Amino acid sequence: MADFTFYGGLYRDVSIVCVNNSHFDLDYFGGPGIAVLADVKGNNADVWVRTWHKTQGTVSIELKDAEGTVVATGEGTDTHIELKNVHLWDGLEDPYLYTCEATLTLDGVAVDQISTPFGVRSFHVDPQKGFFLNGRSYPLRGVCRHQDWKGIGNALHKEHHDTDMAIILEMGANT
Repeated sequence: MADFTFYGGLYRDVSIVCVNNSHFDLDYFGGPGIAVLADVKGNNADVWVRTWHKTQGTVSIELKDAEGTVVATGEGTDTHIELKNVHLWDGLEDPYLYTCEATLTLDGVAVDQISTPFGVRSFHVDPQKGFFLNGRSYPLRGVCRHQDWKGIGNALHKEHHDTDMAIILEMGANT
């Protein structure tokens, strides 16, 4: 039961993922087998990377900047890496993202690789003053969006999502 119609069938992009027998765990609590958290420490960040796999082998980590240059490395399934001179993710003004790439090696051969984008930022909420991003006030303005269009229901193409987001951004929303 709902206040709008639920359509049946496939109406979103579908991907088939083929992996080696030795691979990162793509089913670990519904995640991609990798998690990244970053804690800002002045001009640097402590980046915690955790990976999951169900095989023997070693994991190496590369952190890459937005241009794809390796800026830090680490090893292990649960590791902390210092990211120096960090470029902060700053909402709509500067949505800068790094990439964390993990490689699973077995007997000296890379058998699987996964990556995930991540932003480095700090935030807190003050009950009287609102939301703060990277130490400054950042008022949150958002909308509710139903994902259907006349004539096609929920079977939206990328262009429909892009049009909706352009309208939402034009309204001044940032959440």
